[in-house]
Amino acid sequence: MDGQVIDIMGKAIAFIPVRGGSTSSPLQNIKPMCGKPLLYWTAAAADGCRFIDEVVIATDSSEIARVAGSMGLAKVRVVGRGAETATNTATTESAMIEYAKANEFDVMVLVQATSPLLTSDDLDKGFDQFAKPEVDSVVSVVEDFRFYWRPVDRAADAFVSEPANYDVYARPRRQDFDGCYMENGAFYISRREDVLQSGNRVSGNIAVSVMPPDTSFEIDEPEDWTIVEALLRRKMSSAGAIDFDGVKMVLTDCDGCLTDGGMYYSESGEELKKFNTRDGMAFQLLREAGILTGMITGESSQAALRRAKKLKMDFVEIGCADKLDAVTKICEESGIGLSEVAYVGDDLNDIELLDAVGVPCCPADARPEVRERARFVSGVKGGQGVIRDVVSKILS
Repeated sequence: MDGQVIDIMGKAIAFIPVRGGSTSSPLQNIKPMCGKPLLYWTAAAADGCRFIDEVVIATDSSEIARVAGSMGLAKVRVVGRGAETATNTATTESAMIEYAKANEFDVMVLVQATSPLLTSDDLDKGFDQFAKPEVDSVVSVVEDFRFYWRPVDRAADAFVSEPANYDVYARPRRQDFDGCYMENGAFYISRREDVLQSGNRVSGNIAVSVMPPDTSFEIDEPEDWTIVEALLRRKMSSAGAIDFDGVKMVLTDCDGCLTDGGMYYSESGEELKKFNTRDGMAFQLLREAGILTGMITGESSQAALRRAKKLKMDFVEIGCADKLDAVTKICEESGIGLSEVAYVGDDLNDIELLDAVGVPCCPADARPEVRERARFVSGVKGGQGVIRDVVSKILS
C-alpha cells in the first residue's frame, strides 16, 4: 500500500494554520502542554507520517514563527500568512486557498493545532482511506453512540424537540445501536486542485477515518485545556515515550539540583555549597558525547560560578530572573530547538522552563508541582548525583 499511495499522490503537505491574535486565547498555540508548545504535538504527528513530505505552518505571528522554527522537526517549514486570512472572521479555507494558489503540490492535509491527541498512525490510516480510487477527500471522525435531539421550533420557549438519530418509541439497546460519526477536527485530506475548485477543505466523495474515542476532545475553550492535557499526559505515560536520544543540550539549576539546597556559611561569613563528584563525571561524559551543557540559576553565587567553570560548562547564567527567556536565546545561538533540551529543575521558578523543554527532569525531592510536570523524576535527591542519573538515561 505504501508504494501505491506515494505513486498516485505526488507531493503531500500538511498545512497547519495558526493565528497569533486569537481573541479568546492569544498565542494559545505555543502555550506549553505536557512540556512542549501546543503546536508541537500535531506538527510532530504530521512530521512522522510516512506519506507527508512537508509540514507547513502558516502564521501571522513572529513569536509563533520563532517557536515553530525551533521545535526540531525535520519536515517543518514556517511561512507567513496574509492579514486578511488571519482575522477573527476569516475562514480556515481562506488560508488554505491563499497557500494553495501560491505553491505547487498535489495533496493538502489540513491539520488543526488544537487536536494534540493526533498521532502519525492516525494520519497514516487517513491516507490509506484516501488511496482508494472512489475517494476524493477524507475527514477524521470518532464513533458516537449518543442519542441526539433537535428542536422542532427554535423560536419557541418550550424547547419542544424530536429525536435526531433514533426512534423514541423503539429505543435501541447500546449494543444494537449503529450510532453515527462525529468530526473531531483533527485532519482533512483533499487534492490541491479540489480545494481550489470547491473552495472547501473537503469535497466530492468524502470518506471518514475513525480515530480513538478520546480524540473527540479538541481545544476550543479554555476549560478544554485541562481535559486534553490530562488525556495526553496519560497517553504519554502509558507509552513511556521520553526521547532521551534527541537531547543535544543538558541544562540544570544549581541549588537543589547540583547541591542539596542547604545554605552553609564559614565563620568568616563566606557562603559554601556542597556539590557531588558523580555529577562532575556526568558533565565530562556529556562533553565527550558532544552534548552542550550549562547552568541556569536565579542565585548570584560565586560558588556556583566557580563550579560551572570547573565543570567546563558551555553556558552559565547566574542571577537569572527569566530562565525560559535565557534558554530560548541560548538555543537560538546554538541552533538547537527547545524540544532537544533536557533541563533539571526543582522549584517553582523552574516550572515555566520545564514546561517548554523536550525532556524536563527533576530530583526525587523536588516540589510536588515540579514532579508533576517532569517527564523524568530521578530516584535520588538534589546534591546526591541527580545529573549523573539523568545523563545515564541520555547516554544509554
